[in-house]
Amino acid sequence: GSVELDELAQRIAEADLPEKVKAAAEREYDRLGRMSPGASEYTVSKTYVDWLLDLPWNESSEDILDLDRASEILERDHFGLEDVKERIIEYLAVRKLKDNHRGPILCLSGPPGVGKTSLGRSIAEAVGRKFFRFSLGGMRDEAEIRGHRRTYVGSMPGRIIAGLKECGTNNPLIMLDEIDKLGQDFRGDPASALLEVLDPEQNSDFTDHYLTLPFDLSKVMFITTANMLDTIPRPLLDRMEIIQLPGYTNLEKLQIAKRYLVPRQIEENGLTSKHIRFTDAGLMAVIEDHTREAGVRNLERKIGSVCRKVATAVAKGKRKKQSVGAKNLADYLGQPSYTGDRLRSRLKVGVATGLAWTQVGGKILYIEGLSLPGGTGQLKLTGQVGSVMQESASAAYSYLRHRFGGMTEHADFFNKRDIHIHLPAGAIPKDGPSAGIAMASVLLSLLIHQPLPRRTAMTGEITLTGDVLPIGGLLEKVLAAHRVGIRQVIIPVANTVDLEDIPEEVREAIAFVPVKHVDEVWETIFPEITAVRV
Repeated sequence: GSVELDELAQRIAEADLPEKVKAAAEREYDRLGRMSPGASEYTVSKTYVDWLLDLPWNESSEDILDLDRASEILERDHFGLEDVKERIIEYLAVRKLKDNHRGPILCLSGPPGVGKTSLGRSIAEAVGRKFFRFSLGGMRDEAEIRGHRRTYVGSMPGRIIAGLKECGTNNPLIMLDEIDKLGQDFRGDPASALLEVLDPEQNSDFTDHYLTLPFDLSKVMFITTANMLDTIPRPLLDRMEIIQLPGYTNLEKLQIAKRYLVPRQIEENGLTSKHIRFTDAGLMAVIEDHTREAGVRNLERKIGSVCRKVATAVAKGKRKKQSVGAKNLADYLGQPSYTGDRLRSRLKVGVATGLAWTQVGGKILYIEGLSLPGGTGQLKLTGQVGSVMQESASAAYSYLRHRFGGMTEHADFFNKRDIHIHLPAGAIPKDGPSAGIAMASVLLSLLIHQPLPRRTAMTGEITLTGDVLPIGGLLEKVLAAHRVGIRQVIIPVANTVDLEDIPEEVREAIAFVPVKHVDEVWETIFPEITAVRV
């Protein structure tokens, strides 16, 4: 044991440690000297000193402040995502001018498969920092973040301190994946433990339960990822700078497939460009008919599936180069999986095209209505509809009644008929106020017995007096509309500021109609009917 202790003494003397840490290491070393090497306590103390000596208390890696190089790396690895790239370049620019600038705490939020996690690795390379990632999904024990006290058997520091040791620098990029999926139970609430880690005012002396010494995390660059912001506790959300990563448009997916996915899958499956070629039309068919997602994960799987079929043919001795186009795609992937999200060839009376926003991006949502004889003016809603949506439908019906209920030609509609509104698919729960103007349009369509235009979609909340209020998730909704071929989208006036975020090719393909009041919606969809303009 004495040789081991001498080595330890030498390591303590040579280590570059802050005063408090050095004092703690020396104190523990003195205890070790008075213990028998066979005692269990000896191992515990020895491990503790090793941790103190192995942590990068004063070792920082030098940031690479070359802005052009950073831009190049970010462009090389990811297509689009301009907001995030801009934010990283801004950070580097500030670091260039001010040496002790704190690391940013960013939260990348977006649907699965848009490149949130892989972006973390690229950012670390662009800035020139070590990279450490761990997933918070399902984590329930705050000790995973803050560590266990040394009184416990087998106690260890938390994941943050362990990550710093692994990186060997005190300014790595730490990625906390899936922050929206944190759990909690009787062992404490990890989300609350993270408050201290992610607060720039407090994290300069983060105290791990195992170390019982403050460690400065202010130089660390934290990046968290989430699919939905709704489940993140409010105080935690406040500490992070949110950067939304929307889904990709079909044209962006085509570029991503050509630049990144196809070359990667060809290489992974042992092929070369001599064996296989994807035409643009072929890739577009994969995107439109075989995947329905905001990201590109499934797209890569499908491309991989085609490559494996070609690899099988090559392995069996076929020499001919195979070209994958729209016409022969079914030979590789079978029949299209997604035809349900296509536009209907024509809309019946009482059917409107709404827009919905889900965890995996936007989608179009048909809203169907029927006017039933032998009723008393009741309104019924089905399709797993939440309370907010039910109230929205009631408000739309009341406004319609207020506008047209006094006209004798419509008296039967309001007094002797019931209205049934249904939102397919019946198994999927739906809620939220943004289908308000679509439901109002369904009701008017039933009243005047005219179908709505099939290439027009709409989104907006309606008030009892017919005003149209803003909604969330416009970008995702518009991308979904563009994917299926919608040509006109009616939106609330207050949402026109969000149009800046929409890619140019989508803005050129879709005519946006901003409205303040539901009457304007009705004038847009039924321009030839003067009765509407009462």
